[in-house]
Amino acid sequence: MSLQFDHFVHLTADPKKAIETFQAIGLHAVEGGKHENLGTYNALSYFGLSYVELIGIFDEALVKTAANIKYSLRDTFIENQLQQGPQRIALRSNNLTALAEHFRSLGLEVNGPSDFSRTRPDGTLVTWKLLFAGKPSDSITLPFFIQWDENDNDRHEDLQQRGVIAPHEIGDISVDGAAFAVQNLEQITSLWQEILQLDKGLIYEDKEWNAKAQRLSLQGGDIIFYEPLGEGTVQEIINSKGEGLFALQFKGSDPKITTISNAIYRFI
Repeated sequence: MSLQFDHFVHLTADPKKAIETFQAIGLHAVEGGKHENLGTYNALSYFGLSYVELIGIFDEALVKTAANIKYSLRDTFIENQLQQGPQRIALRSNNLTALAEHFRSLGLEVNGPSDFSRTRPDGTLVTWKLLFAGKPSDSITLPFFIQWDENDNDRHEDLQQRGVIAPHEIGDISVDGAAFAVQNLEQITSLWQEILQLDKGLIYEDKEWNAKAQRLSLQGGDIIFYEPLGEGTVQEIINSKGEGLFALQFKGSDPKITTISNAIYRFI
């Protein structure tokens, strides 16, 4: 089973304003388009084929209808009461059908694969398939899973030609990983390692966030779990929001941290 990091979903009140905010900190971002039947529209910021989806809502009724699919992204939006901030990450696969069978063999509830699309600003259509899986008892919802209808090489070339993938003013940066705040590092890391079949790294201390951390390795950006060692950023996240996704980390730039619409972007 081969998975890659695909994208980080950040719900924001106005994706067009989020583009301006990203550009102000030296990140290239562009309009993405509309999910006509799902009630959302987006902006995109790419780092290779890994990207940030800055997603907004244009029709809350459509979002609520789409949320009927358990473990879907819109289900997460509703569970989070449409609060701005990080929502989920998506992992890329080239065989969602096999992935669905793997999840069923582990006793997970599975929805999909199902076809989805988005209309670009120029009127062209982008198409893909999505898969959702999980258990009601999960303390943190699993990533969702995407299979694009173009192969990676063709999609990368197309996105470059459209100017969606372009250099960032801040420099040649890439996604380091998506950060999750957790209360039991070893338990959640072992569980997700089994489900996702990923390599697990060594536990290390992150002094800036006063937490111990462990990674699951993915091409395009790791999954990083943080357990607080005491007062600090991770403990504050758990106290205020509970366990879950809270940040995206980048490498290749001068160290800094910025918060945009309740999402932490950390450059290391």
